[in-house]
Amino acid sequence: MRVAETVTPHVAAIEMTGNRRNGRFRVGAGSAVLFTGDGYLLTNSHVVAGTRQGNAVFADGSRTELELVGADALSDLAVVRGRAPKVPPAEFGDAETLRVGQLVVAVGNPLGLAGSVTAGVVSGLGRAIPVWAGSNRRVIEDVIQTDAALNAGSSGGALADTHGRIVGINTAVAGAGLGLAVPINTTTRRIIAALLADGRVRRAYLGVVSTPIRLNASAVVRTGQRDGLRVVEVLAGSPADRAGLLAGDIILTAGSRPVSNAESLQKLLFADAIGQPLRIAVLRDGKETDLVAVPEEMATNG
Repeated sequence: MRVAETVTPHVAAIEMTGNRRNGRFRVGAGSAVLFTGDGYLLTNSHVVAGTRQGNAVFADGSRTELELVGADALSDLAVVRGRAPKVPPAEFGDAETLRVGQLVVAVGNPLGLAGSVTAGVVSGLGRAIPVWAGSNRRVIEDVIQTDAALNAGSSGGALADTHGRIVGINTAVAGAGLGLAVPINTTTRRIIAALLADGRVRRAYLGVVSTPIRLNASAVVRTGQRDGLRVVEVLAGSPADRAGLLAGDIILTAGSRPVSNAESLQKLLFADAIGQPLRIAVLRDGKETDLVAVPEEMATNG
């Protein structure tokens, strides 16, 4: 497959390590995607959690030591850096161009098995999923769902379109066999830029698990919108919980802006939203209700 041949050289197997008296020990492992010519790679935050160093092996056998540049737990993205590699960087695409039913290819490098490839179609867009990080529960927003199955070693690998452009970073954090990926789009490019510049992303946090929904005809007439974001779950004690959001609510607008998917909400939740009242209009039992949430800063990155 031409896509696999194009993408595989850019995907490295990474092993993150810690130090102890008798030497280094492995903390985590997965895959990573080279995205700059001077050695920066993109992977999952959960792959690098708890460590700041490691090593990478590319498909051609070349190796480099790694250091953590920064990680953002809410997007499950992290940037690591090694030596300038022999292979060219991958080309980023735009996940906003994806459509349900479109063919995509997942490429990982689990445990050094270069070129682990699965093909599938996009089965869902704009989802938000709850995951556990140790004893802490959090939400990864705006994921791409595909039927290209993943294993843990493919976390941090590439999800590519049929042109070989990287449209997502695969994450197996929700469980083996589920094809989920963090999209490459305007919001995640902003996250990556912040990690490169500051090593962290100051994020506002609401605590909502959601999925896009098409409004029925009567709701379209009443609200003037065709789409909304259905609340699947509200995390206990979160800003959304304190604001009175309930499972089953359909979010119409946030900050007076229409909300139709997880990214449209995520765009509003960077540093300048922390501690500021955010007016949220929801459809509940067929009636529009206005709520006010005060997003908090997500305390833990990585």
